[in-house]
Amino acid sequence: MDIKRLITFIAISFGILFFWQKWMDQRYPQLKTPPAAASGVAGQPVAPAVDTAALARGQRIHVKTDLYDAEIDVNGADLRSVRLLKYGEIGKPTTPFVLLQDQGEHTYVAQTGLIGVDGLPTHKTLFTSPQAQYQLADGKNDLSVRLEAPGPDGVKVAKIYTFKRDSYVIDVKYEIVNGSAKALSASAYYRLLRDGKEPAGNGGGIGSTHTFTGPAVYTDESKFQKVAFKDMDKDEAKYPHSAKDGWVAMIQHYFASAWVVSPLNKPSICAQAACQYELKALPGNLYSAGVITALPQIAPGAKFENSVELFVGPQQTNVIEAVAPGFALIKDYGIFKIFAQPLFAGLDLIHTYVAPNWGWSIILLTLLIKLAFFPLAATSYKSMAKMRKLAPRMEQLKERHGEDRMKFQQAVMEMYKTEKVNPLGGCLPMLVQIPVFIALYWALIAAVELRQAPWLGWITDLSTKDPYFVLPVLMTLTMFVQQSLSPPPPDPMQAKMMKIMPLVFSVLFFFFPAGLVLYYVVNNSLSIAQQWYITRSIENADKRAKNS
Repeated sequence: MDIKRLITFIAISFGILFFWQKWMDQRYPQLKTPPAAASGVAGQPVAPAVDTAALARGQRIHVKTDLYDAEIDVNGADLRSVRLLKYGEIGKPTTPFVLLQDQGEHTYVAQTGLIGVDGLPTHKTLFTSPQAQYQLADGKNDLSVRLEAPGPDGVKVAKIYTFKRDSYVIDVKYEIVNGSAKALSASAYYRLLRDGKEPAGNGGGIGSTHTFTGPAVYTDESKFQKVAFKDMDKDEAKYPHSAKDGWVAMIQHYFASAWVVSPLNKPSICAQAACQYELKALPGNLYSAGVITALPQIAPGAKFENSVELFVGPQQTNVIEAVAPGFALIKDYGIFKIFAQPLFAGLDLIHTYVAPNWGWSIILLTLLIKLAFFPLAATSYKSMAKMRKLAPRMEQLKERHGEDRMKFQQAVMEMYKTEKVNPLGGCLPMLVQIPVFIALYWALIAAVELRQAPWLGWITDLSTKDPYFVLPVLMTLTMFVQQSLSPPPPDPMQAKMMKIMPLVFSVLFFFFPAGLVLYYVVNNSLSIAQQWYITRSIENADKRAKNS
């Protein structure tokens, strides 16, 4: 019975990964974006469209820094395109990854505007810029891009992007000069506009991953809340609508963007008057995630400045932890976060201080995990070795009792009791590995640090499957070797099931990330060595006892 329970437990555990992915496919279905309407000629201003979600295309301001290749459109002074120079496209590691874009596969842009008085510039107002090209100069730590637009009654507005060296945080500042004869009351809105399509490689089958894609809101009171696109379609999105702190983000596998109203170690711009968070669905399969902040009244002739931080970049742990309180939560470790997060923290520590190659870091982490469970595993392998010794007696009992399974089970249990053998003891190594395996699976799935990270020879990306299936084949072989060292089940049907299980599992492992399969190959190899040594030690001890 213990073998049956073990097989059932393992099958359920591995089935969790498969059915979790299927459940995610149903809960967060991939939405289709209709073909984009024809845009204006590049380089020529285009009048803003009537629909609030439509994107007019005008002159582009090109910005180049050490991390970004970006474009700002004069329509609304929107940040319309961002290429991440340190990250490559899927299958094209030398081509910069496109995160924000208003042409191509996705619509995904960052917009801002002023409201409260007619004539204030919004995301549809035409801005002007003194130049069309900006580049972060050598030796400089920041680069400012200034765009200006007129307001009503002599009000002048400037929108200033400040890009910083080695930073994925962009400072977006409004500079408002009230040239009118009366006080000006206004609010500023900041939003991320995105279509509902999944990023490439997300939710496309057993060889792909399925992590959350959509908006998220964080406040100190309500904490982290993800909102599904389908809930926005039904106007059923649940999130904090008002708060004096926090941030609003659009997240996807490996990358994110966010408007941050309360950065880490800085005062919140909502400290005086609470900010209003707003998530809504727009026509054309577009979704808006934004925040509105009330500005203090600006006296006639006075000047006011208001800055909000915009994050556009990877979910790299050391990067997102320095952005804002709770911002590290955008890294999606799934339902096994309680185990996956500390596992990756350990892996990251090894990579930082011991092995700069992520593949070797995974191997060292495997060694440490194996050492941590060594006493438990040793006890279990000793139990398995004793069970193996009892296999001939098990066959005798089976022949003696024939088809009477009740008497056979009673005789077996009596033998276990006499020989002081725990039949469940040999299952513990496998049971202990299951939560570690699942947690490490999600840790590697969420780790942008492993994206396109090479290990050795043919393994050029530890976050994707082995292109030649070498590691999965090795893993299957190690499973067969482990099985040969384990005591055979007394039931012929169970024995057959145990023989085919390595083949069944190998089908899954052929599509798992190479980094995860590497962990399992090393773990199995160490287990084989440990089990062989313990079994040999017990056999030698028995021989010495007989000869004495």
